Amino acid sequence: MSNLLSLTTTQLRRAADLKEKMEALNKELASILGATASVSAKAPAKKRKKRKMSAAARAKISAAAKRRWAKVKATGKKSL
Repeated sequence: MSNLLSLTTTQLRRAADLKEKMEALNKELASILGATASVSAKAPAKKRKKRKMSAAARAKISAAAKRRWAKVKATGKKSL
């Protein structure tokens, strides 16, 4: 397989179109055979629930960051 950086935009578009067709055919084949397994090399990504940070946790992080920057500014530095 050639390097992706050396491909032209036309070649990249054609490759993307072929990949989409292959995925569609794999789905169709799986529906005919009654299988949910995919021939694709990638495993289906599982969606994770978003983690929610409490207001108290955000406040603690904010306060720590402000203390850190105050300490840096006190020494006269421009960055950590």
